This record gives sequence, C-alpha cells and structure tokens, in this order.
Amino acid sequence: MITVNHLVTSGTFSLDGGAWEVDNNVWLLGDAAECVVIDAPHDATAILAAVGPRRLTAIVCTHAHDDHIDAAAALAEATGAPIWLHPADRELWDQTYLGQAPDLDLADGQTISVAGAGLTVLHTPGHSRGAVCFHLPDQGLLFSGDTLFAGGPGATGRSFSDFGTIIDSIRDRLLVLDPDTVVHTGHGPDTTIGAERPHLQEWIDRGY
Repeated sequence: MITVNHLVTSGTFSLDGGAWEVDNNVWLLGDAAECVVIDAPHDATAILAAVGPRRLTAIVCTHAHDDHIDAAAALAEATGAPIWLHPADRELWDQTYLGQAPDLDLADGQTISVAGAGLTVLHTPGHSRGAVCFHLPDQGLLFSGDTLFAGGPGATGRSFSDFGTIIDSIRDRLLVLDPDTVVHTGHGPDTTIGAERPHLQEWIDRGY
C-alpha cells in the first residue's frame, strides 16, 4: 500500500494583477524507496526534506497557477525528477516559467506508476483549462487540486476559468466515483465524494 505524506507550504497566489497569501497542500505518494510529489508550491527546501532519502520519480501538477508550481523548477533541478503538466495549462505555466517548458504532458486517462501502483489522471477543466485530478482507486483516494474542496467547487472568477465547465467536470468525472473516496484537496481540509455530492447536486439540478 502506498503511503501518503502531507505537507503545508505558505506563499502567494498571483493572477490578473492581484496577489493573495495562501497555504497550499503538498501530497507525497510512495514507499520507502521512491515517491511522487503532487504540486510543488512555495518551498522546494521543505518539500525536499519531506522526500528525504527517497528517489523522487515525478512532480505532477494539478494545474499551473503559480501557487502550485512556483517551487517545481527548483525541486526538479535538485532531484532530476520530471515535471508533468496538462498542455491546456501551458499559457498559465508560461506566466511563471516563460521559456522553460514542463518536461512531460499529462493526458486524460493516463496512468502514472507510483511505487508499483497506478495513479490515474482525470482531466477536470474549469478552475483552469488544464486542471486535473489524480485518482488512486485501489486506496479510494482522489487528489483534487483546486477542482473540488470541502464545501464545493474551486474558484472560477479569474482568467482561464469557467463555472459551468468546473461543474460539468465534477459531475462527469468526480461524482461518479465511490462516495467513500477520500478527497485530498489543494488547500484546506480533506472531504469525501459522498459529503460533497448533495450541495454539488443542487448546482447541477439548477443548471448552475
């Protein structure tokens, strides 16, 4: 069984001319020998400490807002791990790393090997065009980035986002999962698919 480690880093989120102080969740999945990092925000040194002596095999990004990727390049340089991002978020990525491309493209339905297990990529646009979630079905876990939080969908009030699209993504890709699936989010506390279903269904029934 894969071990999940949780780290919180703090910094800023900047977009559309504004900047906000934020705390971000960082998720490390693996075993005693190797791991992957889901999102690399703010503090590469702290993330490296959490990786410890393990081999970091991938840095996978739920999306390319700067508060989820601004330590990715430093982490990749320190470890040699490739950075994976959905190509629909390249325009956002370039706002942080103009002239430096991610190493590999994420694709819907792709499976990334994590210490012998399979982490499935679910493209869930809405918070951003290339937003993805990562599903670990054997352990009933979903890493939702900023697509789904405890209390509802991610924000859609800024560039590259759309409320109707995020609701469609949640309805079609996430609410179909087992209701007991534990959701590890990009910010704040965990939730479950079952806990979020009732109020998300209200949005769906109202046609947004």
